[in-house]
Amino acid sequence: MTESTVQSAPAARHLTDGPRAEPAPEPGPGRLPRLRRRADAPRLPRRSLPAWSLLAAGVVAGGLLGGGYGLLRTPQYTATSYVVAVPTEKSDPAAALGFAQAYGRVATQLAVLEGAQKTAGVPVATLRSGVRAETSPDAPMVSLTATSPRPAKAAAMANAVSQALTRHAQTAGGDTHVELREFARATRPAEASSASAPVTGLVGACAGGLLGALAMLVRPRRTPAERAVPAPGAPAGDARGLL
Repeated sequence: MTESTVQSAPAARHLTDGPRAEPAPEPGPGRLPRLRRRADAPRLPRRSLPAWSLLAAGVVAGGLLGGGYGLLRTPQYTATSYVVAVPTEKSDPAAALGFAQAYGRVATQLAVLEGAQKTAGVPVATLRSGVRAETSPDAPMVSLTATSPRPAKAAAMANAVSQALTRHAQTAGGDTHVELREFARATRPAEASSASAPVTGLVGACAGGLLGALAMLVRPRRTPAERAVPAPGAPAGDARGLL
């Protein structure tokens, strides 16, 4: 073997071997190695909330909304006055009962409320929305109930309308032979008639629980295929066998 043959052997090996692959750089202190997820790696089952969570969420949300409404709402006070229809010598009790029903219908009309607005100190629109009249089928009596955010104003409104209705009945007393007399004056209420915050909170909780129960009924059901989730590490063939 000649010297030229020996010298060409390393060159030939260099040509046949090709380029050498450089080793992958080591991750630095601030870099993390990228991990590739295997295609056959099992997926963890998705955890779903229990069915009763909708009911609990509805009760809690409804209670909070109802309690907040009761706290923010302005309290309302209610006062009631009564007038009674009395027949004269030319009439009878049956006629007084019939006219009491008629006066109950006109108690909240404009002709009566215009005469009561000055005494009550509120406009006619407030009297129309805040005063209601009720009658009894057995007694010739008319009750006038007023509602206002202020207790003294509620009593003043009820008494003003009852006085205006009595004066209105006096102008027609010669033809009806029935008089209206004041039976009981309205007094200042000591407590609010509107629902308190605990009551509105309880009502809201009941309503929220009902909505939560309805949501439980209409929620989509999980299919058997979704329930058959393979355990971690189990092959895909085992999951197909469970279906």
